[in-house]
Amino acid sequence: MYVPPHFAETRTSELQRLIVEHPLGILVLAGPAGLDANHLPFELDPHAGEHGRLLAHVARANPLWQDVHDGDEALVIFRAGDAYISPNWYPSKHETQRQVPTWNYRVVHVHGRIRIHDDERFVRGVVARLTHDHETRTDQAQPWRMRDAPRDYLERMLAAIVGIEIEISQMVGKWKLSQNREERDRLTAAGELERRGDTATAAAMRAAGADQP
Repeated sequence: MYVPPHFAETRTSELQRLIVEHPLGILVLAGPAGLDANHLPFELDPHAGEHGRLLAHVARANPLWQDVHDGDEALVIFRAGDAYISPNWYPSKHETQRQVPTWNYRVVHVHGRIRIHDDERFVRGVVARLTHDHETRTDQAQPWRMRDAPRDYLERMLAAIVGIEIEISQMVGKWKLSQNREERDRLTAAGELERRGDTATAAAMRAAGADQP
């Protein structure tokens, strides 16, 4: 990924925060038929190994788990919100006309080595943690629990999936939030996004000036 210095996000805590808040990642692998991409919800375990690990599962019918070998390189892409930025939103444009459209976004590329776990205990643990985390986030009076399902049904469901572990070797973050523009341009564009309902990208743009390492 091309990352100009002014867009580089190197703080591990911020990269991990994006993964936790936006856990649906794109797993990219080089298989026998070429590049393959799968969209999977991941659990981040930041304390495993030197850089942490990602955990997920795929359907047993998905050939992914048979097409790769333990130790193969993997790339997982996580993305927060994104937004088109019109040059009309920059005050400086109306003075000089020297602005063009762009697109703002935040992404994390996680590089690592994949390992397959065709193991009911491993899969059950991944599903339990993912379920607990996301059921809790939905703020329900009675979150769904694995034991709510009939035992035989749950066992069939668990037998139909295979676990994935990715040992993280590197995380690369890119926060493209108009940091290369004048502060008045960045803040005014953020205000326009907020007016249009994109409060998350607007907040990230406002914070970009102070938060950049």
